[in-house]
Amino acid sequence: MTVEQIYTGCLAQGAYYIRSGQEAAIIDPLRETAPYMQRLARDGAKLKYIFETHFHADFVSGHVDLSEKSGAPIVYGPKAQPEFEAIIAEDEQIFEVGNVKIKVLHTPGHTIESTCYLLIDEEGKESALFSGDTLFLGDVGRPDLAQKSANMTQEELAGLLYDSLYTKILPLSDDITVYPAHGAGSACGKNMMKETVDSLGNQKKVNYALNQADRESFIKAVTDGLLPPPAYFGMNVAMNKKGYDSFEKVLDKGMKALDAEAFELVAENSGALILDTRDNGEFAKGFIPNAVNIGLKGDFAPWVGALIVDVQQPLLLVTAPGTEEEAVTRLSRVGFDNVIGYLEGGFPAWKEAMKEVDSVHRITAQEFASEFNLETSKVIDVRKESEYQAEHVEDAFNRPLAYINDWVGDINPEEHFFLHCAGGYRSMMAASILQARGYRNFSEIEGGFKSISETNLPKTDFVCQSKVFAS
Repeated sequence: MTVEQIYTGCLAQGAYYIRSGQEAAIIDPLRETAPYMQRLARDGAKLKYIFETHFHADFVSGHVDLSEKSGAPIVYGPKAQPEFEAIIAEDEQIFEVGNVKIKVLHTPGHTIESTCYLLIDEEGKESALFSGDTLFLGDVGRPDLAQKSANMTQEELAGLLYDSLYTKILPLSDDITVYPAHGAGSACGKNMMKETVDSLGNQKKVNYALNQADRESFIKAVTDGLLPPPAYFGMNVAMNKKGYDSFEKVLDKGMKALDAEAFELVAENSGALILDTRDNGEFAKGFIPNAVNIGLKGDFAPWVGALIVDVQQPLLLVTAPGTEEEAVTRLSRVGFDNVIGYLEGGFPAWKEAMKEVDSVHRITAQEFASEFNLETSKVIDVRKESEYQAEHVEDAFNRPLAYINDWVGDINPEEHFFLHCAGGYRSMMAASILQARGYRNFSEIEGGFKSISETNLPKTDFVCQSKVFAS
């Protein structure tokens, strides 16, 4: 028996490949199926089942494509209602894969259909738990995503989650290995560990949610401090329930090379958003007017989902040459299937065609320090609230990037401000969005707070409540 975790850092997501003899199972596959088909061919194994722990919100699963290519049925736990053919398992139902067994444990709470899969090895020993979004390392799945579909409050769902964890998971043996669907960085939880595998025994010791005195305290603990989910979550759930275009079709459409003339024409007539995936330093020097920068070398797909409201939005890509397929692939993982082409030759081709170019006013941290005045300067810090509270420029305003669509209207376009994040990745995203919406009276700080912290600028962890953000 072999168990392989296939972890995708950009999404903080774990898929699992289980093989026993010449049969295999895959749990929570990603959109592109080639890696799984290659493993099956390598091992000379037949895919017997595709197990889904729930209808995922943060990514589009590869279950439909993988089932079509392999012939393996898709398995969901009780209460699931997909709009395609699938096995809806009963609680505690056993599935055999080679010489091992996989036991269904219905664990509602994160969603109504949420299910864990317990692996029983060749010796009959319960050896691993594929816990989906029910149990993370250091955390549990947020109970606020399925409120509408379940017709329940987040507190009621949290109560179900308590019952699931405390009656079905905690009684299991301490030496069981826990394989969660996500790790640190995922928006499906709030307190996940950076590790991606652990023993259940250790989780019983260190996971705050598994150490609550009673049901009431558990509900309070897991619902406290939940941030609003990204807008694309609901649309990904719908795709996972209803099905979607094949990955190959999406890739074929997105990999349409357009020269500068054709790119400009399509941009003007299609309503497409120009998405520039280059590094923030390159983008700052020059870009196509109104382009939005979300760098491929970072948490690209989740940020696309957070900042671009509609997964159906037509997209035109500007990439570093050679990264076009990676960009289309990573967009498809979060349901952004409507890429209609990319700029052939990248931004240099645009410049060579003598097309209009824009740039961001980027300054160094040292320049910021020399220009900053505590009494008159306005600073917008787009880091997370927790980062800001740890330390920030004195009297800076905290406006997290994830909520830019909510706070951008509060800015006075006539008043200059300084803009920064931790290192430049997020502040350049913010800068590009601001400029696309007509805000230009700002200076973005290269290197972010990391570079600012090396200057003598006044810094504090005190949150000033007296200043007014908008003027």
